[in-house]
Amino acid sequence: MPDPLSITFAALADPTRRAILGRLTKGETSVSELAKPFKMTLPGISKHLKVLERSGLITRSRHAQWRPCRLKPQPLKAAASWLDHYRRFWDESLDRLEEYLRELQPTKPQPRVKGKRT
Repeated sequence: MPDPLSITFAALADPTRRAILGRLTKGETSVSELAKPFKMTLPGISKHLKVLERSGLITRSRHAQWRPCRLKPQPLKAAASWLDHYRRFWDESLDRLEEYLRELQPTKPQPRVKGKRT
């Protein structure tokens, strides 16, 4: 069985699922509301929701006829923490590159003062 981080990234790999998560940042909503912006059938949206639910990124509940979906941010926090480690790595690497490139640049010659020879 894959680890939770792999499951989260697999769920985030699809742009439709990322758009659904983006919509759920505004609050819980129904499956039919989530489906509106997509040119997709309700069963198609439902498949995406099942992937998100299995990954732990959303929860679905039932209140009579209303079946709201809600964002669960914990897996996103774990993914962000993992990515943050690499962000620091690249920031430090780029800072070292910038410093090295400054060392390679020739220094500007001092302007000559008129009438004075060096």
